[in-house]
Amino acid sequence: MTVTGAELEQTILRLLGERAVTSTICPSDAARAIGGDDWRDLMDPTRQAAARLVAQGLVDVTQGGEVVDVTTARGPVRIRRHREAE
Repeated sequence: MTVTGAELEQTILRLLGERAVTSTICPSDAARAIGGDDWRDLMDPTRQAAARLVAQGLVDVTQGGEVVDVTTARGPVRIRRHREAE
Protein backbone atom coordinates (compact mmCIF):
# COMPACT_ATOMS: atom_id res chain seq x y z
CA MET A 1 0.00 0.00 0.00
CA THR A 2 1.33 3.39 -0.98
CA VAL A 3 0.15 6.26 1.19
CA THR A 4 1.20 9.85 0.56
CA GLY A 5 2.14 12.37 3.19
CA ALA A 6 -0.74 14.53 2.01
CA GLU A 7 -3.18 11.68 2.67
CA LEU A 8 -1.84 11.29 6.18
CA GLU A 9 -2.03 15.04 6.81
CA GLN A 10 -5.62 15.15 5.57
CA THR A 11 -6.53 12.17 7.74
CA ILE A 12 -5.04 13.79 10.85
CA LEU A 13 -6.99 16.99 10.19
CA ARG A 14 -10.19 15.07 9.41
CA LEU A 15 -9.98 13.03 12.60
CA LEU A 16 -9.35 16.16 14.66
CA GLY A 17 -12.28 17.85 12.92
CA GLU A 18 -14.57 15.00 13.95
CA ARG A 19 -13.72 15.49 17.64
CA ALA A 20 -14.28 18.22 20.18
CA VAL A 21 -12.00 21.25 19.79
CA THR A 22 -10.09 20.28 22.93
CA SER A 23 -9.65 16.62 21.94
CA THR A 24 -6.47 14.92 20.80
CA ILE A 25 -5.72 11.93 18.63
CA CYS A 26 -2.93 9.41 18.70
CA PRO A 27 -0.83 9.14 15.53
CA SER A 28 -1.94 5.50 15.41
CA ASP A 29 -5.55 6.68 14.92
CA ALA A 30 -4.57 8.23 11.59
CA ALA A 31 -2.34 5.30 10.67
CA ARG A 32 -5.17 2.84 11.37
CA ALA A 33 -7.71 4.93 9.46
CA ILE A 34 -5.59 4.56 6.33
CA GLY A 35 -3.55 1.42 6.83
CA GLY A 36 -6.03 -1.00 8.36
CA ASP A 37 -4.14 -4.09 9.52
CA ASP A 38 -0.87 -2.66 8.18
CA TRP A 39 -1.09 0.52 10.28
CA ARG A 40 2.18 -0.05 12.16
CA ASP A 41 4.18 0.55 8.98
CA LEU A 42 2.62 4.01 8.80
CA MET A 43 3.63 5.24 12.26
CA ASP A 44 6.84 7.00 11.21
CA PRO A 45 5.22 8.60 8.14
CA THR A 46 2.30 9.70 10.35
CA ARG A 47 4.64 11.38 12.83
CA GLN A 48 6.37 13.06 9.86
CA ALA A 49 2.98 14.26 8.60
CA ALA A 50 2.23 15.66 12.06
CA ALA A 51 5.57 17.50 12.00
CA ARG A 52 4.63 19.14 8.69
CA LEU A 53 1.27 20.20 10.13
CA VAL A 54 3.07 21.66 13.17
CA ALA A 55 5.31 23.65 10.80
CA GLN A 56 2.17 25.01 9.12
CA GLY A 57 0.76 26.07 12.51
CA LEU A 58 -2.23 23.72 12.23
CA VAL A 59 -1.55 21.26 15.04
CA ASP A 60 0.50 20.79 18.20
CA VAL A 61 2.10 17.54 19.28
CA THR A 62 2.03 16.86 23.00
CA GLN A 63 3.46 14.38 25.43
CA GLY A 64 2.21 14.36 28.99
CA GLY A 65 0.12 17.43 28.14
CA GLU A 66 3.18 19.51 27.17
CA VAL A 67 3.96 20.59 23.61
CA VAL A 68 6.97 18.67 22.26
CA ASP A 69 8.96 18.42 19.06
CA VAL A 70 7.60 15.30 17.38
CA THR A 71 10.85 14.80 15.50
CA THR A 72 12.78 14.25 18.73
CA ALA A 73 10.09 12.99 21.12
CA ARG A 74 10.43 9.38 22.21
CA GLY A 75 7.42 7.33 23.18
CA PRO A 76 3.72 8.02 22.82
CA VAL A 77 2.55 11.44 21.67
CA ARG A 78 -0.82 13.05 21.01
CA ILE A 79 -1.88 15.44 18.25
CA ARG A 80 -4.27 18.34 18.87
CA ARG A 81 -5.44 21.41 17.01
CA HIS A 82 -2.97 24.25 17.38
CA ARG A 83 -3.55 26.43 20.41
CA GLU A 84 -2.01 29.79 21.12
CA ALA A 85 0.46 29.81 24.01
CA GLU A 86 -1.28 28.69 27.15
